Amino acid sequence: MGTAVQIQSGDERFTSDDLVALSDLVASTWTASADRDWSVPAGSLDWSCLATADHAVDCVYAPAFFLASRRLDSYPVAGGNLELREQATPADLVESLQIATRLLVSLVADTDPDVRAVLFQRGPLLGAPYDFLPRAALELIIHAYDVCRGLDVAFEPPHDLCRRLREHTRPWPMWTGEFRGLGSTDDPWTDLLRGARR
Repeated sequence: MGTAVQIQSGDERFTSDDLVALSDLVASTWTASADRDWSVPAGSLDWSCLATADHAVDCVYAPAFFLASRRLDSYPVAGGNLELREQATPADLVESLQIATRLLVSLVADTDPDVRAVLFQRGPLLGAPYDFLPRAALELIIHAYDVCRGLDVAFEPPHDLCRRLREHTRPWPMWTGEFRGLGSTDDPWTDLLRGARR
């Protein structure tokens, strides 16, 4: 394993308020779509809408474990997978998403800004507490989109929230590979979707 490196963040900051707003949007959209068929594929994915939503919620829990561990070498062994699996209902997933969001937001607020922990295991790359908010949001926003495509419901996150998420994460490794890039158009949501190959 290589030497840990501090990840670079972009010019704008994605905030706790942004994560709460995104979580609320996802929760309300999933709640309104609870009577749809969640067994269908989530957009272009092989996973069902239910499995994809479950994974998306787990991806909000995970950064809380990463930050709480204070580990500088790898992800923590403890914590890991909090997926609800096949028995989950849309209402269960919404409740779990709300819990995960509250945990992460509270942890970031309670953590000294000088603390660092592994944000991405490859490297490893370390993040400051505020970086764990967009770390969760990226997975949530893209997979919520996948779920909504599968359910055939609209999902349109706020423009400014998407802009802050795009700019905060612009230097991050998922966008900077040889065949990827993050656009700088007036439509940050489309830039995020294209960057994620959606």
